[in-house]
Amino acid sequence: MPHLTASADARRIAGGEQLGFGVPGYAHPLLAPAEWAELARPGTPLHWAVLNIANGPGSRPDPHCLEAAGRLRNARERALHGETPDDTVRASGGRLLGHLDLAHGERPFGELIADARSFIDWYRIGGFYLARCPADRARLPAVRRLTGTLHALLAESDSADGGGRLVLGHGTHPYPGYAEAADQLVTFQGPWTDYRWSQVAEWTADYPPERFAHFVHGVPRTHLEEAMRVARWQGAGTIFFTDRNDRDGRSGQSDPFAALPSYWDEIVSRIGPGISE
Repeated sequence: MPHLTASADARRIAGGEQLGFGVPGYAHPLLAPAEWAELARPGTPLHWAVLNIANGPGSRPDPHCLEAAGRLRNARERALHGETPDDTVRASGGRLLGHLDLAHGERPFGELIADARSFIDWYRIGGFYLARCPADRARLPAVRRLTGTLHALLAESDSADGGGRLVLGHGTHPYPGYAEAADQLVTFQGPWTDYRWSQVAEWTADYPPERFAHFVHGVPRTHLEEAMRVARWQGAGTIFFTDRNDRDGRSGQSDPFAALPSYWDEIVSRIGPGISE
């Protein structure tokens, strides 16, 4: 597997970049009210969170999701236009992204655009998370066509300030050309047992940390500091770490990222201000 060169190592550790959270998708607000409330809490270093109703926007607007989306949108407005923030992470506020499942490139373009329009019209989202995004060179042109169209739709929307944000949910290092197709790439999604020994593709050293995100489950509390060191060393600016795993079954959820980690307060305080401040 490719690894970092010495010069890239030095560049990554020299900046001391601030980490922030990307939330790949909490459970429905009825099942995870505490999780959605935390996203809108002042001072939480949130980059973005994904709204996923029924593997997409659903068939009609959901009143509970509309309420959660409104709270997060209002929190972003306060972060952007309130008092001068202490750092750039809090200044950015948290965007709400609509979940689009690419099914590794198998979903028709028209279906994806229809879902995107529903997300924009109903929930006034600020971007999209493209789940199960392909990573191979052959499918790059189709993904570029999709992201170009999504950027155009977001630019026409009055809710997506700055043209919106697109995140490609590969979960692994894709062909390098994907870095020019979206704002951010998820280059790791998996268990801590793999992450702590993982290596990073050499080409990623050509991009700043805000272009990459890592999602890791099964991270013990005692290894939080080590996990954050790995993220910084590998050049990821957005993270979501949890001690939950895909066997927890909490509240009937098999997705380890659908609920808060048990050490949420601690990881927030390590990254940014404590949530009580």
